[in-house]
Amino acid sequence: MKIKTNKKAPNFKLDSTAPNPFELSKSKNALIIYFYPKDNTPGCTVETKDFSKLYKRFKSLKYEIVGISKDDIKSHLGFKKKYKVPFQLLSDEKVQVQKKYGVWGMKSFLGKKFMGTIRSTIAINKYGKILRIWPNVRVKNHAQEVLDFVKSQKQNKSGLNNP
Repeated sequence: MKIKTNKKAPNFKLDSTAPNPFELSKSKNALIIYFYPKDNTPGCTVETKDFSKLYKRFKSLKYEIVGISKDDIKSHLGFKKKYKVPFQLLSDEKVQVQKKYGVWGMKSFLGKKFMGTIRSTIAINKYGKILRIWPNVRVKNHAQEVLDFVKSQKQNKSGLNNP
């Protein structure tokens, strides 16, 4: 990955399922950003549903969740409605943000190699500092693992409130 913990997260601005584009530098919240390959595919649907189920718990810990894929906004809006996703989904159709964050790379499936989104999650404090990076995520129990990390940060306050 091109990004590192304890460093400032690279700024970006992307179209969102919310009425206005999302710009990282304008966010006032700590964030969980998860990068996923494609709306309405098995692993991505499970991951999104798991984050959705835990959303209120993340919010109670002052964290917002944002999902990013290369799907367009129309696809995101349908996916969001179908699964009642309570947070913003962002469209990175040109994969510029994914490249900036080092989550666009070579993948293989059924013996074929191709470029694609490497499922990854990033925790960022309210000052924009990267607290943790989860590369090459396995979906099962991942959202809970991220929530457990956020809780541990809240308890020891390391990094949570430090610029």
